[in-house]
Amino acid sequence: MKNILIGIVAVALGLGGYFLGKQKAQPGDQASKTVATQTTQAVQTATNPVVYFEIPVLDPERAMQFYQAVFRFDFSREEIDHNDMCLFPLVNGAAGITGALAKGDTYKPAQTGTLVYFHTDDIDATLAKAVKNGGRIFYPKTDNGDLGSVAEFIDSEGNRVALHQPKP
Repeated sequence: MKNILIGIVAVALGLGGYFLGKQKAQPGDQASKTVATQTTQAVQTATNPVVYFEIPVLDPERAMQFYQAVFRFDFSREEIDHNDMCLFPLVNGAAGITGALAKGDTYKPAQTGTLVYFHTDDIDATLAKAVKNGGRIFYPKTDNGDLGSVAEFIDSEGNRVALHQPKP
């Protein structure tokens, strides 16, 4: 089990070659020490690495209306560090992370870069709501076997956003 965990962490850290036969890890070499240290830290902290996200927007009101219509989210609004932030709901103790719709000088909507996946119980219905409210389908619903299904759309601000529907 420990070797499987180290291998998974190694692949995630870009060191998969050491464990996938491209190069043999030698006991005590730097890569082996790095992976062991990072694996131990990940197991000790028992937390997911991502804790918060921000989606750039041009028009916070329009963006909140879009996300409320598509997902039924309620937002709280605050100014943080001179930026207009529309905070997604946070349920303490629940799985997942939270984030904000963010307007400020450094926030530029884009279809490239980091991709945020939102949970949905019905991708088809969620995509239909996105289109009905000014979005467009970017990547159609795709079945990924035991991992469930995914799809992507472009939101009201021009951002590429993804959906995940667990396998029933």
